[in-house]
Amino acid sequence: MAEEKKSPLPLSTQGENPTGGGVLNEEGGRSTSTMSHRDELAPSPPAFAMYERHEEKKDPEQAHKHKIEQEVAEAVAVGGAGFAFHEHHEKKEAHKHEH
Repeated sequence: MAEEKKSPLPLSTQGENPTGGGVLNEEGGRSTSTMSHRDELAPSPPAFAMYERHEEKKDPEQAHKHKIEQEVAEAVAVGGAGFAFHEHHEKKEAHKHEH
């Protein structure tokens, strides 16, 4: 009686990327629906910065780590806002040249 080789992955993850992150498309990249769902679960950078500020006060042993993570989250928030501002002005310029 030979035993069947079982997949190391549970049945619910067969056909998905073994490193996590969802179903792979034909090109080997992640499907867009999976990526959009992941974005829904991620906290916004300003919210994460506020959380790290809270953790810095709550956990004095790891205060330096939380301070760095707070500053990184703040920089990401500022960069994201700057990029959104830039894209908005490009869109306005394109619309202006269209008419």
